[in-house]
Amino acid sequence: MTSKTSRRNFLKASALSSLALGSAGAGVSMHQSGPAAPGAEPGAGRKPNIVLFCSDQMRSDFVGAYNENSMTRTPNIDGMVRRGSSFKYAVTNQPLCSPSRACMITGRYALETGEWKIAVGMRDDLPTLASVLRENGYTTNFIGKWHLMKADHKTHAGYGWVPPEHRHGFLDLWEGANEFEHTTHPYYGTIWDTEGKEITYKDEYRIDFITGRAVRFLKQPHEKPFFLYVSQLEPHQQNDLQRVVAPKGYAERYMNPLVPADLRNLPGDWQEQLPDYYGCVEKIDESMGTILKTLEEENLLDNTIVAFISDHGCHFKIRNTEYKRSPHDSSIRIPFIFQGPGFQGPMVRDEIVNMIDLTPTLLAAAGAPIPASMKGKNLMPLLSSREAQDAWDNTAYIQISESMVGRAIRTRQWCYCVADRSRRGTEVPSSTRYDEYQMYNLADDPYQQVNLAGRQEYREKAAELRELLLKRMTEAGEAPAEITPALLYP
Repeated sequence: MTSKTSRRNFLKASALSSLALGSAGAGVSMHQSGPAAPGAEPGAGRKPNIVLFCSDQMRSDFVGAYNENSMTRTPNIDGMVRRGSSFKYAVTNQPLCSPSRACMITGRYALETGEWKIAVGMRDDLPTLASVLRENGYTTNFIGKWHLMKADHKTHAGYGWVPPEHRHGFLDLWEGANEFEHTTHPYYGTIWDTEGKEITYKDEYRIDFITGRAVRFLKQPHEKPFFLYVSQLEPHQQNDLQRVVAPKGYAERYMNPLVPADLRNLPGDWQEQLPDYYGCVEKIDESMGTILKTLEEENLLDNTIVAFISDHGCHFKIRNTEYKRSPHDSSIRIPFIFQGPGFQGPMVRDEIVNMIDLTPTLLAAAGAPIPASMKGKNLMPLLSSREAQDAWDNTAYIQISESMVGRAIRTRQWCYCVADRSRRGTEVPSSTRYDEYQMYNLADDPYQQVNLAGRQEYREKAAELRELLLKRMTEAGEAPAEITPALLYP
């Protein structure tokens, strides 16, 4: 197929899928089938390439196609929703950078990976998305923020180059930094290549720099199918500046921004941060668009699975003293969008799915075996099987560290969280004694403004959720625990 023919087909598919989704309401009509059979296995011949794009700390409701935020500008990500398959209620299993990334590439809960909080280091003996794909004929390539190797925040040891033994299967192209937010700034910084040589940038916005490195890789000849993991920092804040930093001129586009409903009634720093946050999301979308365009120009798009995800959301300090580490939707809901072979759409699923499902799903789509040790599920049957849809349990299990020693579940209607208030979440990974802490009825209170934990009229439901949470904790491999009910209203 020529590049011009590929471009015509890409634009035609985009137009058709936009019309199909628009006729039913963008991001609202669930289970809608598109021009190709959703969930179909990749065709015979060359295995599909895979590009995994991770945006850091991006709220799911900032995906424009979901119609939850009328101000956000994400036309390229919206195009993925309209061409492919997405999961509107995907949940991170640990709302914190390092632990969530360990969940993402292992298909396991954070406590199992060893990376239960930031900078303690992930176990090196676990199969990962990269290691399994490499065993099955793929090159495995990484660009950007890693955040899975042990680091010392006092001496800064472990901030930069990541040796091969700590790359968890990414053994071909390597261009990144472990503590990326500490070795780079919005307009200058350093990452390291495979051999440990510095790659620096200056007077170029960080997203554009990382995007350019990805484009450079995609334009190289590829004798084998490739897996490329592009890990951007934005819209995460710049740590030492303690604020989100949009590209020059972008925050000005959002100086009177729409305020998400969960933020409006609660104190935080959203008043100062939202313009830059919106600007960063727009730039992330431009990065995604550049990568998609490059795949099309290189005649790779038709045989490449592209996945867009975030590690966690952002609540702008309304729930605790920073931006995540809580069980609320603003903290745990993440974009989870796929396009390419096996994910033709438009299809927007409304089941509750987990971040740990990402690796098994991409392995299945690539025709690679899923290690039995992985606790995540292959989501592809949800795209085509009514039986799988009917049997889905619609529960996400969440481990929370640093802000608390906490555990939570998210169902279609309820969010239920427990915590060990006697122990510090920065010091211990788990407990065997928890107290009921938070409980929200999402049907009546979708923005989680009223905590129902301890209310007499909800004790029966609390008991049901308590047993479900204990069951999920056991399934995740945790030690048996007790949960003390809250009794605020005798």
